[in-house]
Amino acid sequence: MTNDLFYAAGLITRSALNPKRHHVTLAALHMDIESVRTYCLSFPHATENVQWGADLVFKIGGKMFAVIGLDPGSDHCMSFKATPEKFAELTERKGIVPAPYVARYHWVALERFNALSEKELKSLLQTAYDLVFERLPKKVKAGLEKGDAPKPKKRR
Repeated sequence: MTNDLFYAAGLITRSALNPKRHHVTLAALHMDIESVRTYCLSFPHATENVQWGADLVFKIGGKMFAVIGLDPGSDHCMSFKATPEKFAELTERKGIVPAPYVARYHWVALERFNALSEKELKSLLQTAYDLVFERLPKKVKAGLEKGDAPKPKKRR
């Protein structure tokens, strides 16, 4: 496919093209597992851990804001929290569905990373982080500011 076809399909803008060479790589337009991981861990006090066997979970104050599926057989590559309005908008788009088990909390799942541009995905991940951080209890927020790590809850 040529750059003109990418442009016509709405996958790139003219400003994304290198004016000297008139070409662009798709890798530069979309994120992958490593770039999403790096970006999520750049948020203050964000942590990661592997849960449920093959999911890389990103948390703030012990609460999830994004999950990357590491199982190549999964039909979703990642999911994250969204506002109710953005949830409704995103789930109308191709390659984005309500996240299994957590859609009632306005989580969306990407079927592939190229369902969103890098710029849009970064914005949505920032929003996911902010939504979860805002709902943290005051004690947890204060602990994060002081540098205390949240203690995991013990299940009975």
